[in-house]
Amino acid sequence: MGSWPENVGILAMELYFPSQYVEQTELEQFDGVSAGKYTIGLGQKQMGFCSDREDINSLCLTVVQNLLDNNGIRPSDIGRLEVGTETIIDKSKSVKTVLMQLFEPHGVTDIEGIDTTNACFGGTAALFNSVAWVESSLWNGRYALVVAADIAIYAKSAARPTGGAGAIAMLVGPNAPLVIDRGLRGFYCRHVYDFYKPDLTSEYPVVDGKLSIQCYLSALDKCYKLYTHSVKKRVNQDINLNYFHAILFHTPFCKLVQKSLARLAVNDYVNVPEGARAVKYPDLDKKFPNIKLEESYFDREIESAFLAYSKDLFEEKTKPSLLVANLVGNMYTPSLYGGLVSFLVSKDVSQLAGAKVGLFSYGSGLASLFFSITITADVKNKDLNKLVSNLKLIISLLDQRAKAAPQEFDKIMEERKESLHKAPYEPLGNTDTFFPGTYYLTKIDEAYRRFYDRVPTSINNHE
Repeated sequence: MGSWPENVGILAMELYFPSQYVEQTELEQFDGVSAGKYTIGLGQKQMGFCSDREDINSLCLTVVQNLLDNNGIRPSDIGRLEVGTETIIDKSKSVKTVLMQLFEPHGVTDIEGIDTTNACFGGTAALFNSVAWVESSLWNGRYALVVAADIAIYAKSAARPTGGAGAIAMLVGPNAPLVIDRGLRGFYCRHVYDFYKPDLTSEYPVVDGKLSIQCYLSALDKCYKLYTHSVKKRVNQDINLNYFHAILFHTPFCKLVQKSLARLAVNDYVNVPEGARAVKYPDLDKKFPNIKLEESYFDREIESAFLAYSKDLFEEKTKPSLLVANLVGNMYTPSLYGGLVSFLVSKDVSQLAGAKVGLFSYGSGLASLFFSITITADVKNKDLNKLVSNLKLIISLLDQRAKAAPQEFDKIMEERKESLHKAPYEPLGNTDTFFPGTYYLTKIDEAYRRFYDRVPTSINNHE
């Protein structure tokens, strides 16, 4: 254990999303809003959702078991298990302890780690806790397993179309094909009430929409600045958007991501010395001689100009990461990593090898981080090829989902609302559309204990 583990990062990934979805165009009609409000205004096409048969425990059980099965990982290979979530169904008992039932039958009970919560940032905190463990004197040579999962539900309002649900599991260890760049990061945290869940009897958050957007963009500014400083300090290099092959964001809705890339373009513009700015940005320099970042969050003129300027960069570096977000919605803690999955399945391995990927993680309240991943340059790397090959199967799973009418979606949302915290309780939802290998809730007894079963599956859950 004397040597420092090299190339610590993500060795394998598994993504789970609900088998039901609703079309945003149909939801626009059902809600009586103008055509394009959800599809163009938010940039969303479809939204996945869960019935009362699925909860945070079942989502995590499904994604962890699938990762173990699809990658030939033995329970005894796992030495740490971290869960990031803001979907709380018990104020004391962690989701991680529920997941231990997958390991106990194999005699494995010495798995470290616990849950981490701060809105959509919990998954990122869990990832870096795990990376730190592997790189520390506490590491016992086994893998860490990171789980990020949530069910995002809003009250019946303009925010409801920004919901979604899903779970992701990431295997962390040394000699990984997706290497977390050591020491290159920018972290920003402060106290603010932009989005929070003070009512423990409800799944719905309290949201200040305008403040939330301002906090997100402000955190992006701060984290990007700190990240660029860390690169400058470590490798003595000034960077801009061209430094990255891809730039991924936490995605509350897809339109915000396009604006976020434009926001980074504003940062690059501001960072260029005034004397050189006229040469690099001749048109923009004449129009915006003195941009102050903290005063420009809602400046439509600046936003419009930099959206136009960064359009090609968005198409190349960011749009490929929006597949899952566009079709499933906001998964909260897994959102950023659903973007990473989307990016990975959008390319051939030959296009991915050697790529530098920038990632921005944001959780309201707030905690945020800009960091980067370097993909191995070895096109023949077995772990990279297996990782990408396994993930590409999600494309067919997206097509296999069952479409629900808005009326059915609305009914299921009401059932979730009415059944929340009921005990004893027998779930009403059916399991006919569930993917093979999906765990689901069978009952809650009078002592609030939850019981689960699993849809039958072959050895490979994607078959």
